[in-house]
Amino acid sequence: MKILSVKDLSVVLDGNTILDRVSFDVEEGDILAILGPNGAGKTVLLKAILGILPHEGIVRWEKPTRVGYVPQRIDADRHLPMNLRNLLRAKLGILGLPASDLDHTVAHVGITPEILGTPIGHLSGGEFQRALIAFALLGGPDVLMLDEPTASIDVRGEEALYDLLQRLHEEHRFTVLLVSHDLSVVYRYATQVLCLNRTALCCGPPREVLTPEALERLYGAPRKYHAHVDDHDAG
Repeated sequence: MKILSVKDLSVVLDGNTILDRVSFDVEEGDILAILGPNGAGKTVLLKAILGILPHEGIVRWEKPTRVGYVPQRIDADRHLPMNLRNLLRAKLGILGLPASDLDHTVAHVGITPEILGTPIGHLSGGEFQRALIAFALLGGPDVLMLDEPTASIDVRGEEALYDLLQRLHEEHRFTVLLVSHDLSVVYRYATQVLCLNRTALCCGPPREVLTPEALERLYGAPRKYHAHVDDHDAG
């Protein structure tokens, strides 16, 4: 079942065309990876879909949908007198949710009581990304939108975070829109991929559309890539 339709979406900022007539559909339960070079408009696309940025064209959710958004980064003041527990409780209060929702959510994403009591500005990159995911999960979203969630995390933390996202997807059947630069991540986790460079250059299952020719057209130069092979595929 289709959950999102985007038709001829264009965004112009300060006289510059950032996105030009982008069209694609997302099926319920899909993990759509949005792939493209720096400056391709990936973050702008997410913000336009969320209604944060003005745009032309059509963005239509096919049914009432709750969206959780995990931005690429938030600059947190290290002197801010607020810990993670304060931040998450504030959202609970706004949404009118019981305190038990906080306990369930933080346990689900692997946030310890020590991390909950840590000032926001003192969280590590991996802790902060888990905090943003927990924040996005409060309220029970149907769709998760993540903008390069591992940009500030080391390789070990990146693997753990993507494993978490895959587990959450399997347990809750979220629809996921994920901006990523990592082709191995796209092959491993995504069911669909949108190749974006101001306009949509390709869209479909990664193993079908991410040909060497498509990647060269997307990035403007030959690009090395490989398809991740799971253990159960190797036989």
